Amino acid sequence: MAYRASENRYQSMQYRRCGLSGVMLPAISLGLWQNFGEVDTPANCRDIVTTAFDNGITHFDLANNYGPPPGAAELTFGRILNDDLLPYRDELIISTKAGYKMWEGPYGDWGSKKYLMASLNQSLKRMGLEYVDIFYHHRPDPNTPLEETMSALDLAVRQGKALYAGISNYGPNEAKAAIQMLKQMGTPCLIHQPKYSMFVRDVEHGLLDELENAGVGCIAFSTLAQGLLTNKYLDGIPADSRAGRSLPNGAITSDKIDAATVDKVRELNEVAISRNQTLAQMALAWILKDSRITSVILGASRPEQVTDAIACLRNSDFDHDQLQRIESILAD
Repeated sequence: MAYRASENRYQSMQYRRCGLSGVMLPAISLGLWQNFGEVDTPANCRDIVTTAFDNGITHFDLANNYGPPPGAAELTFGRILNDDLLPYRDELIISTKAGYKMWEGPYGDWGSKKYLMASLNQSLKRMGLEYVDIFYHHRPDPNTPLEETMSALDLAVRQGKALYAGISNYGPNEAKAAIQMLKQMGTPCLIHQPKYSMFVRDVEHGLLDELENAGVGCIAFSTLAQGLLTNKYLDGIPADSRAGRSLPNGAITSDKIDAATVDKVRELNEVAISRNQTLAQMALAWILKDSRITSVILGASRPEQVTDAIACLRNSDFDHDQLQRIESILAD
């Protein structure tokens, strides 16, 4: 049956302005880092994506190396786009990235203009697109001049292969320099994508202030700490979880799920219960309480996880005692 998007898709989602730009992003975006590879069921991938769009998620975040294997997520999304979402292309924000190893040889990794432009061309071909809305450099390159890397993002925009430029995994000083260079080139940096969760809070030490001062949006990834900030691991490691499947490309491994971490998760879960939320909902709401955050990226293995996450928007305020309790748990 041909897909037809819900007529009510924009009624329950919240949208936030991305820095000082004209772009509004949904508070919850869908990331395709895992669960959209060759080993995953196409029908389930389609259901996740269409459920997201039916509930107002207009932003789909990819990268060249997402899968597994690398490139598979873009191929999967490209098929879903062509079969189901193509009539809605102008309602979508589609992003991709390059910066990690994608192919063999000296031109398949890091941040040279050669690599970035070749990767973007490959990504567009895999997804069947003329352009992406956002093209990111995925991580700083210690060996390539920053001017070269930023000039590649500038070139991608000027060639019409991307509408906006973004950076990911840059520290405060690196981000400041990159943002200034892009501004001077005439292609302002739209957005920065750092890792941020209750367990990983580096962005609070300068980066968020830097982005706010520069008028750049911030979209957080690994907001649920790859499933740790859910009920998934409270009673062991499920075989179908990321840790249980031993996925590549930096996915969480069982050795990261130690007793001390699980104890913290259990305490956080008690706070969530007191708020009439799931732990995942509270973890997302906790990040979104900061007005400097434009959006959070959700990774989902089932459509139900998408609708469950969006429900966090119905209870996103925290009182003083709740915040103090959370800080106490995280500090132990």
